[in-house]
Amino acid sequence: MRGQTKTLSQLGLTARAGRTAAVAGLAVDSREVREGFLFFALPGTKVHGGEFIQYALRMGAVAILTDAEGAQIAADALHKSTAALVISEDPREALARTAALWFGAQPETMIAVTGTNGKTSVATFVRQIWALLGHKAINLGTTGVEGDWQAPLAHTTPEPITLHRVLAEAVSHGITHAAMEASSHGLDQRRLDGVTLTAAGFTNFTQDHLDYHASFEDYFDAKAGLFARVLPEDAKAVINIDVDRGVDMAAIANARGCPVVSVGRDIGDMHLGNIQVDATGQTVCFKYLGKQHVRRLRLIGGFQAENVMLAAAIVIACGADPFDVFNTLEELTTVRGRMQLAATRENGAAVFVDYAHTPDAVATALQALRPHVLGRLIAIVGAGGDRDATKRPLMGQAAAENADLVIVTDDNPRSEDPAAIRAAVLLGVPDALEVGDRAEAILRGIDALGPGDALLIAGKGHETGQIIGDDILPFDDAEQASVAVAALDGRLA
Repeated sequence: MRGQTKTLSQLGLTARAGRTAAVAGLAVDSREVREGFLFFALPGTKVHGGEFIQYALRMGAVAILTDAEGAQIAADALHKSTAALVISEDPREALARTAALWFGAQPETMIAVTGTNGKTSVATFVRQIWALLGHKAINLGTTGVEGDWQAPLAHTTPEPITLHRVLAEAVSHGITHAAMEASSHGLDQRRLDGVTLTAAGFTNFTQDHLDYHASFEDYFDAKAGLFARVLPEDAKAVINIDVDRGVDMAAIANARGCPVVSVGRDIGDMHLGNIQVDATGQTVCFKYLGKQHVRRLRLIGGFQAENVMLAAAIVIACGADPFDVFNTLEELTTVRGRMQLAATRENGAAVFVDYAHTPDAVATALQALRPHVLGRLIAIVGAGGDRDATKRPLMGQAAAENADLVIVTDDNPRSEDPAAIRAAVLLGVPDALEVGDRAEAILRGIDALGPGDALLIAGKGHETGQIIGDDILPFDDAEQASVAVAALDGRLA
């Protein structure tokens, strides 16, 4: 928003000693500060942002927002400056609310989805349903901004300045409805605190991100922040109560005063009943407020049916007519990299790509695929480097318990030794075939497919690069699968 200025009071801020400032922009990185900017010096995991206040002032910052520790760190630089100083007990929350006021516009209807698995699918299905109902809609998250307006994103839940810039740009492009993913990192760091939500959803809760959160309970508390703090009291909470901690999450929403819409299997306001699978999808029987409905989904896996139910309930919670919503379900398409049919061999064997990168997600994906497979189910799994190491053997175990043949390969090793990561995964699946090169692993997995078999390539889903050290090398599981099938079936020239 170039050219505009706002006073601190217009941004809901009060500076020390009654100082004021005409703010021309916001920054959390001192290198991005320009003349007239408000710089947010936030506490970090390794270094406090107060260390960079001196640099922000040299770049022309006219105001600084930080906590008491940050002000103490930069006391000398601040004493010599005429910049306005705002002290906040929670500078991250202040950043979120300031960014919301600075950029101003948000889509009229916004929802957020949290949970360990399924966030991208649910947010995407919500966007697809809205679009089929005639609304201009987007979803924001792991796959960027998709829908009637598109843009790349670096994080599942962007930091507030980026987030509210994107939301304002979306509005300028006519977007009225937006569904976003709420990651535990984003909630813990208060990135969503300035977003005005109409409803919020909870998918499930299983192990992940213990490299960031101190404990499993801290991880849950971060997720619960969506309902305990961010969701307005009059907004609806759509909760999967048929999963671990689902009832707890519903209780948290209830305690805040949010009306709860429950979703589950054979339980809840919206619940799944019988599912009949076929080679390319499934027919689902479900009830909403006691009334039974039957629809066919062009989606593989029972967990996808659960995601659709949650998405449908969220759209209804935002005011849509239930019957209109249910009539869109047969048109829904799979999310890129989520149980995506990547290729089919001449013998009929299918190759699927899925983003499953937690033990529960691997087990869920394989269990969901099993009913669609007449022959053997083969799985390719790995684990990311510089992430929760405790889940690595559990990833292997989940694959061993649910697949007939397992190949352990590299995911995104990042700065770690790939062989050490594979060794940890192999502790859970000692009989697996170890193939470090991911392309070779995919080729071998596809080569092993007989008539009626299926292969699940787990871990990277929609990603188009593999992170090795500091390099991001081009790599797309679906593309690699397609090439391998073409080569093995003699389709390449």
